[in-house]
Amino acid sequence: MVGEAKVRREGLDLYSERLMMLAFGGGKSGLGEGGVKIVGLVITEWKDIPMELLLRIVSLVDDRTMIMASGVCSGWRDAICSGLTHLCLSWCKNNMNNLVLSLAPKFTKLQTLVLRQDKPQLEDNAVETIASHCHDLQDLDLSKSFKLSDLSLYALAHGFPNLTKLNISGCTAFSDVSLEYLTEFCRKLKILNLCGCVKGATDRALQAIGRNCSQLQSLNLGWCENVGDVGVRSLAYGCPDLRTLDLCGCVCITGIFKIGGEFYHFTRSSYIIASSKWIF
Repeated sequence: MVGEAKVRREGLDLYSERLMMLAFGGGKSGLGEGGVKIVGLVITEWKDIPMELLLRIVSLVDDRTMIMASGVCSGWRDAICSGLTHLCLSWCKNNMNNLVLSLAPKFTKLQTLVLRQDKPQLEDNAVETIASHCHDLQDLDLSKSFKLSDLSLYALAHGFPNLTKLNISGCTAFSDVSLEYLTEFCRKLKILNLCGCVKGATDRALQAIGRNCSQLQSLNLGWCENVGDVGVRSLAYGCPDLRTLDLCGCVCITGIFKIGGEFYHFTRSSYIIASSKWIF
C-alpha cells in the first residue's frame, strides 16, 4: 500500500510540474528544496501556490489534467472545485458514470457540463447526483445517453432552475410526460436539442414547450416522427423569440408551408428546416 501511495504521489507531482511549466512559459518550474520564486514569493510546497495563480494555470490545461490536479492536495482541490465553471467529460470512454458520481458533489459551481458519449455510460443516479449538487448549471449536454430514463428529466426539472441550454439528442427513452414536466420548471430554456427523441418529442410535449418556454430561440426536432402540425403551431404562438427550428424527418407534418407562414416573427436570419430544405 505504501508503494502504491508513493507511485500515485509521484504521478501527481508530475502533473503539478506540468502545470507549473505551462504557467511560466514552458520552462522548468524549479520546485525543489529552495522552492519556486515568483516576484518575491517563495513557494516551498504545492499547496502554497496562490489560488488566483492556480486557477490561471488550470485554465491552460485539458479537463483530464485539471481533474488530476485537484488531487494534488486539499488546497488545490478546494481552489479548483470552487473556481471551476466549465467541464467536459466526453473524453472518458469508460466509467463515466462513476466519474460523475465522484466529481459532481465537489464541482458545485459548474455552469456548463458536457457529457456526450460514444457509447451509453450514464445512468439515472449520475444525473440525480448532478441535479442535487450543481444548481448553477446553465448548459448541459447529455446527448446519446441511451440508458437514461424519465427519472433523469424529473431530476433536471428540480435541480436546474436556470438551465438555458439542454442537449438530450438521441435519448430515446424519455417520454413526452417527463419532457412536459421539465418545461414546467426549466422556463428559461433558450436552446433545446431533441433530435431523435422519438418518444419524448410529441405534440403534447411541444404544446408544453409553447406554454412554458417563451424564451426559446432554437429547437431541434430532427427525426422526431411523432411531431405534427398541432405541436409546431403551438411553438409559433408560444415562442416569440424562436429563430431556428429543425423539422427534418418529421414526416407527420402535413402543412409546413402554411405553418411556416404563422412564424411571422421570423427574420431573414431565421430558418425552418423541413425535409432537408430551407423554408426561411
